[in-house]
Amino acid sequence: MLTDFYTLESHEKTDDGIFIAHIRLNKDHDIFKGHFPGNPVTPGVCMMQIVKELTEEFTGAKLFLKTASNVKFMAIINPFETPDLKLQLDISENGEDVKVKNTTSFGETIALKMSVSYKK
Repeated sequence: MLTDFYTLESHEKTDDGIFIAHIRLNKDHDIFKGHFPGNPVTPGVCMMQIVKELTEEFTGAKLFLKTASNVKFMAIINPFETPDLKLQLDISENGEDVKVKNTTSFGETIALKMSVSYKK
């Protein structure tokens, strides 16, 4: 859905089952021309979509958003200043339900924290 918006640079699964993904935002993507001209900001809905797409990649399942709670955007993500992001995804599956606790950061700054629930 987010064609050419970001690149998954690397990912790993820790010993405690948490996925760590490193992505790079495409600062030249058309979204940033309108959000906002001269002061590009990564839209929150795009960050939520990235979490969904990565969860689909890591679980091998097509997912549909059920609920999102505790969604906290804590810092502006400017693709020119901080294109490299680290996403931590604590994924738990129970039948058709997939729950994810996400923390997205750049450097030492936490940009997003949220808990989401998907249905397979």
